[in-house]
Amino acid sequence: MPPKGPDKRAKPSRAIRRLVIWYRRNAAVTSLVDSATSTAGSVAGNVAGAAGAATSAAGTMANTVLQPLVFDPLRRLQRGLGGPDEDKPINDADRLWVAVDGMGGDYAPGPILEGCLRAVELLPLRVRFVAEQAPLQAAMAEMGLQEQLDEAVARGLIQLVPSGPSVGMDEEATVVRKKRDASINMAMDLVKQGQATAVYSAGNSGAVMASAIFRLGRLKSIDRPAIGALFPTKDTEQQVLVLDVGANMDCKPAYLHQWALLGHIYSRDVLQVAHPRIGLVNIGEEECKGNELCLRTYPLLAEEKRFVFAGNCEGRDILSGEFDVVVCDGFTGNVLLKFLESVGSVLLDVIKEELPRGRRGKVGSAFLINNLRRIKKRLDHAEHGGALLLGVDGVCVIGHGSSKALSVLSALRLAHSAASHGVMANLHALTTTVVD
Repeated sequence: MPPKGPDKRAKPSRAIRRLVIWYRRNAAVTSLVDSATSTAGSVAGNVAGAAGAATSAAGTMANTVLQPLVFDPLRRLQRGLGGPDEDKPINDADRLWVAVDGMGGDYAPGPILEGCLRAVELLPLRVRFVAEQAPLQAAMAEMGLQEQLDEAVARGLIQLVPSGPSVGMDEEATVVRKKRDASINMAMDLVKQGQATAVYSAGNSGAVMASAIFRLGRLKSIDRPAIGALFPTKDTEQQVLVLDVGANMDCKPAYLHQWALLGHIYSRDVLQVAHPRIGLVNIGEEECKGNELCLRTYPLLAEEKRFVFAGNCEGRDILSGEFDVVVCDGFTGNVLLKFLESVGSVLLDVIKEELPRGRRGKVGSAFLINNLRRIKKRLDHAEHGGALLLGVDGVCVIGHGSSKALSVLSALRLAHSAASHGVMANLHALTTTVVD
């Protein structure tokens, strides 16, 4: 008799059976058991008795089964933008000029330039790149960007603008008054002179704000500009705009009222939320709760007819998805921002510690590690690329100090979206009717 072929109904190997049992005992990942079991049956003939192969199969299943949880914080902004996800040629006539502070950021100027080179290929914009010549030449040589830059310059997509000594990340914000030809000042001047529709910098945020106020000026009837940061929510398609997150430590009720109006326009025009719900960060939902600032701000927001005031927003509700914009003083907002920054890393470390040791831990890690990293990114506001400085007379995007190429690309997409959706025209129309 001819030898029998392989039994297609062979039982899963011992390693696979142990994997299924381990996941059934862990409630946090029981939803993966059915997928792991069905996959185990199909790969049993190849991985029987081999722990290393089981680990490899687990990693493959993790990438396949868990892929839908990938979070893209810019998914909204890609719609209607002709962004990188849309395979459409860019019409050069539609490109907008954006001024970039090439010396701003911990890793400038190389990664900032690299991000700009990616942006002009994927987005309908041109970049005026302001930087010191010597550091820029050294960075281009180190990263091998010279040929790519020459091609972009020849096509008219990037223009280099030489600057003087830049503002350091550790310098006082007021130094922008002394260093008049610093890259951040020259980038702001390009917007002021109409040679760019927006400005981006990942540099010293205090200096960026000071330069924007001195060079662009404040919007009429806006007392203090505010920095708005996007926080994730339970809904992967939705973010909440939190402002202020550090520009103003001590605030008046009128400031928060003005920021709510600005945030309403930002959320509607840039994030494309039809009817943004505005919240006031407080320690309770009741109108009578909170400190003096909250008690005096509440009636201003409640009486406002130009936006939807959804009431007080407790700390636990900021990421709930029930609010599109929340306002608070800069001290509170900055604490929220820095706390959120730490959550992803802490969560990842805690779950790693809880995974079993040895072979079972390695298999479990293969299933979960990629997802845990994506969750960490989802909780990191830096993944959004940047935030608009609201209240100044121009589109100004402030990037995270540690920004590299991908963050720069994301921030420039945000700057383009703000400029192309007529944010400034709507802000000018809004501020003519603001009542202090």
